[in-house]
Amino acid sequence: MDRVFQRIPYILFLTIIISLSGCMTHQHRENETAVSAKSTWLMLPLINYSQTPMAGERGEAILETRLHANGVNKLTIYPTEIPDDGLPLLNERLRYENALTWARQQQAEYAITGTIEEWRYKSGLDGEPAVGLSLKILKLPEEQVIWSGSAARAGWSRESLAATAQVVINELISEIRFN
Repeated sequence: MDRVFQRIPYILFLTIIISLSGCMTHQHRENETAVSAKSTWLMLPLINYSQTPMAGERGEAILETRLHANGVNKLTIYPTEIPDDGLPLLNERLRYENALTWARQQQAEYAITGTIEEWRYKSGLDGEPAVGLSLKILKLPEEQVIWSGSAARAGWSRESLAATAQVVINELISEIRFN
């Protein structure tokens, strides 16, 4: 019986370590009214502030799937521009501004956009995946932010970066009130 009580601090310590190794934080702003999943939506770029190339486009693909899963079936993706030299547009802010100009010409009720702050594997022995991003919903045509949220998560050492990103995006999307 004494051996069991001697192991309690060890078991408690181990439980805390395991629970902290897959930590996630998030914050969001409640939207005053529910957004309609049946309305017409636009997806604007996720601006990539991370050091990982194409992280914005990867996040957009996951976000598109999650929106469809929540009933947003009238979702139009912003047109990608390829300059005359055939190279992708590398200026994230210009890419966003071009997409916003396009959005102003559309007949949509909502647009979703955001930023990727972190999208990488941490260095070290375990190389845990780490994802941090922010999303916001704009009411069109006035471009008023009606919902915003941020989340970040460091995954398990054997977890993929895409799986960690899905968890983060799922958490954020679950905070949106759809009607």
